[in-house]
Amino acid sequence: MTTAKIRINTIDDVKNFVSIVTRCDYDVDIISGRYAIDAKSIMGIFSLDLSKDLELKIHSDDCGDFLDEIKDYVVG
Repeated sequence: MTTAKIRINTIDDVKNFVSIVTRCDYDVDIISGRYAIDAKSIMGIFSLDLSKDLELKIHSDDCGDFLDEIKDYVVG
């Protein structure tokens, strides 16, 4: 499992992020406080507080290409 901190600010960011994540063959979750949602769910992401950094849990250790694709959203 790989983790990263991300920030998604706008509606277009959410749509683009979900578009990237849906191409993954493995599960990707977003953790915000006590909530964990499927990162492939637009409605799930909109239910989160997007003003804060989110924790991304990628259920794969071979996800370098995916991390490159989402580099604009990774913080820290």
